Amino acid sequence: MKVLQVLPALHSGGVERGTVEFAADLVKQGHESIVVSSGGPLVAQLEKQGSRHIDRPVHRKSPASLLQVAPMRALLQELQADIVHVRSRVPAWITWLAWRKLSPQSRPALVSTFHGMYSVSPYSAIMAKAEHMIAVSECVRDYVLNNYTVDPNALTVIQRGVDLEAFQPRPPGEHWRQTLLNEHPQLAGKRILMMPGRLTRWKGQLQFLDVMAELIRQQPDCHGIIVGGAEPSKEHFMTELVSRRRELGLDAHVSFLGQRGDIAELYRLSDLVCHLSTKPEPFGRTLTEALATGTPVVAFDRGGASEILQACFNEGLVQPDDLAGFVQTAIRLLNQPQHTIDIPYRFRLQAQTEATLGVYAQALARHKEQHRG
Repeated sequence: MKVLQVLPALHSGGVERGTVEFAADLVKQGHESIVVSSGGPLVAQLEKQGSRHIDRPVHRKSPASLLQVAPMRALLQELQADIVHVRSRVPAWITWLAWRKLSPQSRPALVSTFHGMYSVSPYSAIMAKAEHMIAVSECVRDYVLNNYTVDPNALTVIQRGVDLEAFQPRPPGEHWRQTLLNEHPQLAGKRILMMPGRLTRWKGQLQFLDVMAELIRQQPDCHGIIVGGAEPSKEHFMTELVSRRRELGLDAHVSFLGQRGDIAELYRLSDLVCHLSTKPEPFGRTLTEALATGTPVVAFDRGGASEILQACFNEGLVQPDDLAGFVQTAIRLLNQPQHTIDIPYRFRLQAQTEATLGVYAQALARHKEQHRG
């Protein structure tokens, strides 16, 4: 099967990393994998793992993106893929406008993934125009069914799977650990609380600083690390975070590590991973990744985070927006010597790949049946 995935860029977000991991799994299983995006740091990894990358400006939220429709149509005709899988709204518009003008008999089956609970608008409704849709969690599925006119039989929940081989539980490498401590000596001898995720207001980094301020008062041997980069449009938020850290007297207790390529080792180093999104997260792959390494997680009981922790580590759930409860749960888990963590099969990368290939086969069969002759 020849699979074409289309997304805005290949930077560091969960959608991008998930796309690259899934592409690698496609190649391992003997399929041909192609990704169209505007590029980014993950292109090198994608190509190293056997996929082909095609650089196209499919990321701009601008009327000028309509100029990409004709080139996309030509590309679809050239590639003759079996499946085209769109993962974001701007690329979906470009792809759908190109795809619908092709001969129904020769065009690929069209699949979309709702990676989030997008604002309800004609702009977002493009994700519901695919022949088959994937939702990354039950809460996203419910949101789609409640807000868009779709066939429930053409909407499948497939949780984003964690690669258990990449995130296996073991101590961090000693050489890696020493290198990190040489770069950040303030971490030595501390219990580490990690806040992973791109720097954006709703992810909850400001709330993490508030949690750390109270936690340090009760557990002074703790240190917080905020791991994630700021997109160019979010650099002002990084400035705000640094200022807030200073106001709370946390300069010596919280470190910004920026965007990192060693996320698995950072999970292993950490004593606790914190998830403080201020609105329901569609899924939350950092939770399954951290839990797979054996590190406990504390998260608010809502959205995809709730689904994950209910299945994998229920004792880490906290009432939404209850920062005092979050601190107390964190202290309890930090002082608990052992944790029982389970990653059910549906949250594993192998299950995601199998289920997605099943959707592809179903969509392709339905597509061929509808356009036979």
